[in-house]
Amino acid sequence: MMDWIDIGTLADIPRLGARTVETHMGQVAVFRTGDDEVFALINKCPHKNGPLSEGIVMGRKVACPLHNWVIDLNSGEAQAPDEGCTTPLPLRDEGGRLLLGLTTAKKVAHG
Repeated sequence: MMDWIDIGTLADIPRLGARTVETHMGQVAVFRTGDDEVFALINKCPHKNGPLSEGIVMGRKVACPLHNWVIDLNSGEAQAPDEGCTTPLPLRDEGGRLLLGLTTAKKVAHG
C-alpha cells in the first residue's frame, strides 16, 4: 500500500537544489533539476549516510557533500566505481501540488 502526502509545489524546491521532508520512513530529500524534474530519495548516501540534500545537483545526479559520491536521482544507485544504493521514492504532480509516495506504516495488531 502507498500513502501519498502533499509536500508543496515545484516552486518550494530550489532549482538545482533540494528540500527535506520528515516522514515515518526517515528524512526524504526532494530534488529539482535545472529542467524542473523532481526526484525523491531517502536522505542518506549509501557510503557514510551523508545528507544528499546538501549535495550539488548535476543533471539527474547529486554529489554527496561528504565524500563526493555521485548518486543517480532516478534509481538511487551510486555511480561506478562506487557501489551502493539509497531508496528512491515516487512523486507525482496533481494540479500543481507535488505528492510523495510512502509505503504504508505497518500496523501492529493488539490482541
